[in-house]
Formats: sequence, C-alpha cells, structure tokens
Amino acid sequence: MAIDGKSEPAWDKAPWTSSFIDIEGVEKPTYNTKVKMLWDDEYLYFYAELEEPHVWADITQRDEVIFYNNDFEIFINPDGDTHNYLEFEMNALNTVWDLWLAKPYRNDSKVIDNWDIKGLKTAVDIKGTLNDPADIDLGWSIEIAMPWSALGEASKNLKAPEDKVWRINFSRVNWDYSLDDGKYGRKKDENGNYFPEYNWVWSPQYAIDMHRPELWGYVYFTKKKNTNYTLTASDEVVWKLYQVYRSIIERNDVMVFQKQIKVEGRSLPITLEEHSAGWNLKVDDPFSGKAIIIREDGLLIYK
Repeated sequence: MAIDGKSEPAWDKAPWTSSFIDIEGVEKPTYNTKVKMLWDDEYLYFYAELEEPHVWADITQRDEVIFYNNDFEIFINPDGDTHNYLEFEMNALNTVWDLWLAKPYRNDSKVIDNWDIKGLKTAVDIKGTLNDPADIDLGWSIEIAMPWSALGEASKNLKAPEDKVWRINFSRVNWDYSLDDGKYGRKKDENGNYFPEYNWVWSPQYAIDMHRPELWGYVYFTKKKNTNYTLTASDEVVWKLYQVYRSIIERNDVMVFQKQIKVEGRSLPITLEEHSAGWNLKVDDPFSGKAIIIREDGLLIYK
C-alpha cells in the first residue's frame, strides 16, 4: 500500500461505508463523506473521500485541537468495553492529533494527550487547490495506516485480530467559513462568536457527543470472503442495557431505572448491585450463559 492519499487497486476491492449522516441522526449532511477499510498483518488502513467545495486548513502543529479546522476523525475501542480507546483527527494539511482516553468524558475521563501512534502513516490528496478561494474544489481524500503494534495497546494483543469484532466510528467536523483578506477561517456571528460546527458521522450518536463508544459501529475482521457480521442476541442485550445505563447517569438518579429489557421475545430482569465503590447494572444473559455487567463508570464486563 502506497500511503499517498489516493485510491489504488487494493482499494477498488474494498466496499464503501454508507455515506455519513448527522451525528444526531436527524439532518442530512451538506457534503458527502464515506470510508473504506482494509487490513493486513501489519496495519489497519483507512481511505476516506470528503466532498468539499472549499478545502482549507491552517493548523500545522501536531496534537493541536485539529477540529478547529474542518477535519476527519477516527475512534477505536478494540475490546468494546467503552474504556481505553483512541481518538485520531487530521486536517487537509495532513496535521494529526492522536490521543488516548481512559474512559468517556461523561465518566470523568483522563486524557493522555502525549500518547502517539508509533509507526503511523498518513497522507492527503486535494481534489482542487488548498486555501484558494478563487476556485471551487471537489474535495479531499485521505489515506491512513495504523500499525497493530500501537492499536493493540488497547486490546492486550499487538497482532492483527482475526474473527474479532471491534467498535469503531468516524466523524467529520465541518465549519461555515469566512474570508479575511483572502484567508479562510471559521465564520462568526454578529457578536463575535463562532457559528456551531457540523458533525457528520458513520454511526449516529443521537447527541452532539462522539464519546459514546457503546453507539459506535461494529467492525468485523475476517479473511473469509463474502462474510457479513450479524449482531447477536447478546449484542442486543448489551445495547439495551447501555440505554438503561445512560438514562440513569443523565438523570443522576440510580434508584429510578428500567427494571427489565426485552430481547428476542424474552424479558430479562436487570439487577442493581450496590457496593462500597458504587453500583453495577447486571443482566444474566441466557444467550451466552454469562452475566453482562455495566459498572458505574461505564465499563462493560462479561462474567
């Protein structure tokens, strides 16, 4: 794979994701965004195309707040437990920001900003002219190679996964722009405040918050051809139990919660376990034979 931001024969064999939708799952995005994924024994690869008539960027320092420019973002939680996941952002100047989150912000997360993806490869290809308001661009494409040796730090496995499911999501931040002496920038209102950004994603979060890992997409790694991953009944148990969990923390009231969930026609009781360190939600999953637990800090545990 030549990491140059351009498509190549290997990418021709990979399917596109569906086009991105609004992060809240409501409005249709202004411009189209889609992604492809590939993998081999060394890297996880991403190729994205972003439709954009005005391609601009001005952040050049690594690990700055890249989403103050139009950007593309990747979120990866290898073991799907919502803790210890990575966030990656890049702009049209190929400036990147990579960071590690111990858990979502809602759970008082520690952010490890000095963590870098060792061996990362990235490139951008501009379909037009960068930072030139005199013409109309088609957009920009990006290509990324992330080594398993870095990604595996979140899954305790530094090798490529096979027949495994990871939780991954993609986001695109896009701003209304203004021109000041021919230079692009984020547009401000009459009071000098920036207009809010647009957030377009692969898997909707139903809120302006990318840090809901339980709502990210499911990515199945396999070498088998013509294989689709189908969510299991146990996946649905987890999905619905997190809905109950979010309702508790949003109300900040652990004593009022839904007492059961229904999966494949079966009513499954939810147990609230209180202990000295907090509380857990627990469902005995008849489909896997395991107990599914969501801890007070959001960690998913199978026992």
